[in-house]
Amino acid sequence: MNDTQNQRRSFLKTSLGVAAVAIAPGFLLFDVAHGHSEAVSAKVRWGMLINTESCADGCNDCVNACNKENGLSGGTLPTDSQWMRKIEIKDISGGHSLSLPMMCQHCEHPPCVDVCPTGASFKRADGIVLVDRHLCIGCRYCMMACPYKARSFVHEPLHDQNPDVPRGRGTVEACSMCVHRIDKGQQPACAEACSNKSILFGNLNDPDSEIAKKIRTVASAQVRSDLGLNPGIRYQGL
Repeated sequence: MNDTQNQRRSFLKTSLGVAAVAIAPGFLLFDVAHGHSEAVSAKVRWGMLINTESCADGCNDCVNACNKENGLSGGTLPTDSQWMRKIEIKDISGGHSLSLPMMCQHCEHPPCVDVCPTGASFKRADGIVLVDRHLCIGCRYCMMACPYKARSFVHEPLHDQNPDVPRGRGTVEACSMCVHRIDKGQQPACAEACSNKSILFGNLNDPDSEIAKKIRTVASAQVRSDLGLNPGIRYQGL
């Protein structure tokens, strides 16, 4: 990286840091850039309950919807960004297998945020973990810290982007839980596209929400709960 690039990074970090202080509490630059006019609140914690028992083996509706919504290629090369993927889990002793959608788990205590040197990785008050591409310097510390392998690095120039989901070469990115849709009162694309209704999205903090009621009545689990990260993505039948 040359001196000009270093100076630009330094200027951006300083300028954005000052701007963040000037914005009213609860607002984030990401929200302003995406037309989100109301402050997010810790009273809400967005999450998902994924029913692995009804998630069909070989079905990729959720993955395809994610790729289409966020302008991803959906390729299988190591250099392709993949915000959501299907993994197959098999019990060696009993032979039982599951098809598991895997994405950013939107942890309450996200290790990606802890290791980020610029503050590009951050968690909104409503629990959504995001990356500010203007602050990301592409160091990829967050990718190494994520136990779910849920982050991708953009290697190539990008084309035909969704204006609501700006991306940038040389930056890290991951599932944003379709924050641009949530802020408009819509569901994430994966939940909307699931033909088996295996993905239930909602406010985990609202005891009267459908997802909170469901979690109280069925057994659910968090992936790598032993790490104490308290993910916002829960799995039924895991």
